[in-house]
Amino acid sequence: MKKHVTLVAALQIGFSAMGIIGAVILFFVFSFAGSFVDQGNIEGLVLRFLGTFLPAIITLASLLGLLGGIGLLNYQKWARVLVMILAAIGCLAFPIGTICGVYSLWVLMQDDTAKLFT
Repeated sequence: MKKHVTLVAALQIGFSAMGIIGAVILFFVFSFAGSFVDQGNIEGLVLRFLGTFLPAIITLASLLGLLGGIGLLNYQKWARVLVMILAAIGCLAFPIGTICGVYSLWVLMQDDTAKLFT
């Protein structure tokens, strides 16, 4: 099961890194789009809100995933729980998130895996 835990950790770290990169790109896209809209209008306020809120949420979730992935590599008990929660939420991102989430949950819920984290 150690190989499976390492693979789950690598998936978690990889997708988290892509999430952070995506959040930065999203921030710049909204900033660029906001330059074409009058900031005093409702459209400008909505773009500014979305351009700040969405990247912040994506970055927070990605940082949690990155932390969880690193913790899994070190067999930390809290990391197993954190990654199980993130994997369950990730199942909503059909189809890739569902596949990775189900695999992560399957690996982390095995009795042999639980013994590694005690």
